[in-house]
Amino acid sequence: MTFDQKPSLFQRYLRGSLVLQIAIGIVCGIVLAYVAPSIALSTSLLGDFFVKALKAIAPILVFILVMASIANHKQSQQSHIRPVILLYIIGTFIASLTAVVFSFAFPTELNLVSPDLSKSAPQGIGEVLHTLVFKMVDNPVNALVQGNYVGLLTWAIGLGLGLRHASDTTKSVLQNLSTSVTGIVSFIIRLAPFGIFGLVASTIAATGFDALLGYSHLLAVLIGAMLFIAFVTNPLLVFWKLRRNPYPLVFKCLKESGVTAFFTRSSAANIPVNLDLCKRLDLDEDTYSVSIPLGATINMAGAAITITVLTLAAVNTLGITLDFGTALLLSVIAAVSACGASGVAGGSLLLIPLACSLFNISNEVSMQVVAVGFIIGVLQDSAETALNSSTDALFTAAACLSNDKN
Repeated sequence: MTFDQKPSLFQRYLRGSLVLQIAIGIVCGIVLAYVAPSIALSTSLLGDFFVKALKAIAPILVFILVMASIANHKQSQQSHIRPVILLYIIGTFIASLTAVVFSFAFPTELNLVSPDLSKSAPQGIGEVLHTLVFKMVDNPVNALVQGNYVGLLTWAIGLGLGLRHASDTTKSVLQNLSTSVTGIVSFIIRLAPFGIFGLVASTIAATGFDALLGYSHLLAVLIGAMLFIAFVTNPLLVFWKLRRNPYPLVFKCLKESGVTAFFTRSSAANIPVNLDLCKRLDLDEDTYSVSIPLGATINMAGAAITITVLTLAAVNTLGITLDFGTALLLSVIAAVSACGASGVAGGSLLLIPLACSLFNISNEVSMQVVAVGFIIGVLQDSAETALNSSTDALFTAAACLSNDKN
């Protein structure tokens, strides 16, 4: 006589909805932070472990996946990298323009504070471009250790092109290695509910929201502009590519990519999540294996909004007159500078002095604006990363699905 064996608790967890589990983790984290703050602080270990695991696997995943995809690419196959990059560029520029409009419509002034920052900001746009170029020729081992995705992409593409002439056995080994690393990533992603629980509980217990109340207007402008991009301009760009209702795809990307990015606050750490989402959407692997890590480096709509809004807040605080031509130039500078923003938490803030220099604002004052950015970073940087990372997956999906339709 046989009996149906019930699945274990662990099996039911693995089969459950990841989004629902993350939502439960968020609620539990908030409750714990208010009920037992001292215990909540100790849960930071869970959050740190999750984020560190993602950051550790992401460089290896990108390097192997891109190299294997290019090496196994057949001449008859077509990738859709160009339309994705075009969407990245257009989307980032529109975001900076939107930030200008929101800043004009809802002018913001700051109570500047004394900064205590150990990092130095870039002194000009030439320095940003110089850094990007030299990241391309970084030592591959150092690029892996430092998480330099520009360098990793350069080496992975170069080696992948060279390995296209390798034997089928070598290509098969690369593909198997890619599959194995992807399996490890899938396991790490399943830890997201516990990691996000720890991040939410420890963050709220440590900072609360009292520090944010004094900057509520600034936060409203920043997050309002980001929501406008997420729910208005991005869907319009997707509709332009697909010619159908874009919102089911928009909501899916926000739900499955934006939520984790909001709490990890790192585009680099969210690369494995986006790659997993693209795989489940059945997109072209030759495209998303390159476009997702590339997007984490250059697709920075949220960063462009942060740079523009905080710079114009400094302009308003100092009583500087701003004409439309200068605002347009600021949009271009913010869009280009955003491409140089680091894929880690707070990466865009140190590019604010670069934009401030357009208005002859001293470095001392602009670094005070950066300090304000760090104060509101609990929400600002989280929303910025959620927009950046979910847009990577959204534009990749739009380009791939548009080609499938034709």
